[in-house]
Amino acid sequence: MGAGHSHSHGGHAGHTHGAGADADRRWLAGALALIVAFMCGEVIVGIAAGSLALLSDAAHMLTDAASIALALWAMRLAARPPAGRMTFGWRRVEILSAQANGITLLLLSAWLGFEAIRRLISPPPVTGGAVLSTALIGIVVNLVATWMISRADRTSLNVEGAFQHILTDLFAFVATAVAGGVMVWTGFGRADAIATLVVVALMIKAGAGLVRASSRIFLEAAPADVDPGQIGRAMAARDNVVEVHDLHIWEITSGSPALSAHVLVDPGSDCHAVRVELADWLESEHHIEHTTLQVDHAQPATLQVGTRPATHCAEIPEPGKPPTRA
Repeated sequence: MGAGHSHSHGGHAGHTHGAGADADRRWLAGALALIVAFMCGEVIVGIAAGSLALLSDAAHMLTDAASIALALWAMRLAARPPAGRMTFGWRRVEILSAQANGITLLLLSAWLGFEAIRRLISPPPVTGGAVLSTALIGIVVNLVATWMISRADRTSLNVEGAFQHILTDLFAFVATAVAGGVMVWTGFGRADAIATLVVVALMIKAGAGLVRASSRIFLEAAPADVDPGQIGRAMAARDNVVEVHDLHIWEITSGSPALSAHVLVDPGSDCHAVRVELADWLESEHHIEHTTLQVDHAQPATLQVGTRPATHCAEIPEPGKPPTRA
């Protein structure tokens, strides 16, 4: 039996541990400080003006701050090397963080949606000028925060979740500014609740996207841009490969796909050479760096009638270890 494992530390994984990760943390920490400072001021103005739209924006910014804080915490854990029972390290903590952010957005949107509908039915007095001026400042703050987070590595679902939070909040402030302007110039008080419903819709979209993407990883589904059937057929069409089965493709964390399979090769072929060639091809063509391939010789019956008996290849020992045979 020729069983082999290939894994290189490039791409996202390498970025997590290197100087790039330190830069990511600095960008996220700067955005976090900016958002928390503005959020505190927005809560004060929202309460004073009686604006649910401002308070809903502040609540959304609270989830933004939480998402960035979770992202920073998850990045620190993900940088820990594999050890003990954690054979893949702590890299999936990033996915836990993304899912927690998504669920929080959905729960918060349900409460704000209820409050907005109640205010549509019976609108309270709202100070439109305070809403407009605060929303305009919020647009500037969110533009800066969005730019800062966009400088980080967005191949991570964790960082991308924080970015989508801030981007959604930017759109929400635009809607709130429009509502504030409507209230100032027309006195239409229900504009505040309507703006809140726009914020709620954006929160539902962002939250559902995070939960869906993180759930795919927890359920060990293939990455959205990967077709396992197509990859399996392409592997089987490679030189000296007779059959590929027991094919599994999943993600360890966002941006880190993995693959395992049982491969039957022509009798007389070099199992080790075929395994190395397949691993190199999967990495170069499909960006799958973590591969585990069991390679066996196919018996003649496999070539004639399509059955799956196999003769085992001698394992290629690691340096310093004696060879073994299954």
